[in-house]
Amino acid sequence: MENTAAIATHSSPYVEISRNDWAELAPLTRIELTEDEIAGIRGLGDRLSMTEVDEVYMPLSRLLSIYATGAHKLHRETTDFLGPRAEHTPFVIGVAGSVAVGKSTVARLLQLLLSRWEGTPRVELVTTDGFLYPNAELFNRGILERKGFPESYDRRKLLRFVSEIKSGAPEVKAPVYSHKSYDIVPDEFVTVRQPDVLIVEGLNVLQPPHGSGGLALSDLFDFTVYVDARTRDIQSWYTDRFLSLQAGAFADPNSYFHRYASLTEEEAREMAMTIWKRTNEPNLEENIRPTRSRATLVLRKAEDHSVSSVLLRKI
Repeated sequence: MENTAAIATHSSPYVEISRNDWAELAPLTRIELTEDEIAGIRGLGDRLSMTEVDEVYMPLSRLLSIYATGAHKLHRETTDFLGPRAEHTPFVIGVAGSVAVGKSTVARLLQLLLSRWEGTPRVELVTTDGFLYPNAELFNRGILERKGFPESYDRRKLLRFVSEIKSGAPEVKAPVYSHKSYDIVPDEFVTVRQPDVLIVEGLNVLQPPHGSGGLALSDLFDFTVYVDARTRDIQSWYTDRFLSLQAGAFADPNSYFHRYASLTEEEAREMAMTIWKRTNEPNLEENIRPTRSRATLVLRKAEDHSVSSVLLRKI
């Protein structure tokens, strides 16, 4: 049974800030965005409004900018103290949460907002989808239906990718994932070149080290955001998104999910529920939500997708 209030008790390492109190920071953190920019960021099913941007994400972007600028200042002073040994290193932000909770929209919005702050003009965003094993490999391992679970990712490749960026490598390449083909795109890469900020978005980016000892991806993050909501709300958002895709993107004959395009609405709802119960809900309950307490900041969403409160780690 989920307990969305568990991390906001008196013994919690978090302080919970109400939406109203958080929104009071908005007048101090003004960046002009257009409706077209918001529309370009908004994910399918998300209800991101200009008010939401102003009251929630503008203050968050300013907070992250303060953290990033402080980290860069510390790096410069450390380099001055030790001598010119360390290369440029970016501030790395992890964004985690369930399928359909809106984490991709959050990550894209933070990328845009952070790039407008003076101290962080170069902001790159990479999703962990590109580090999924190809479908053929998942099939060979018998885990194709567990796509999105921690074991479906090439965790060593992902850890090496972020480690190289964090260490100041001039450029690092990441594989590309296609949601149309539902697979890794062969011989296609995205190149990241020494950003001020790197945002890494994915389902399981807050996982602890695999096995005994060793380094986890989350060890490389300077700040982490978990996008939270009640399971029943996320399930509803997932179903709504599935129906929208079924009426749109699935109609493309080249889509991996084209076989769902001819379903009736009732059949599509049943299929969405089957996939949710088989894969997405177990992954949420077993792997994703247990990492929530590792986040620096938690965005708690209400039924209408708006952020109802913010939990910020105090210790």
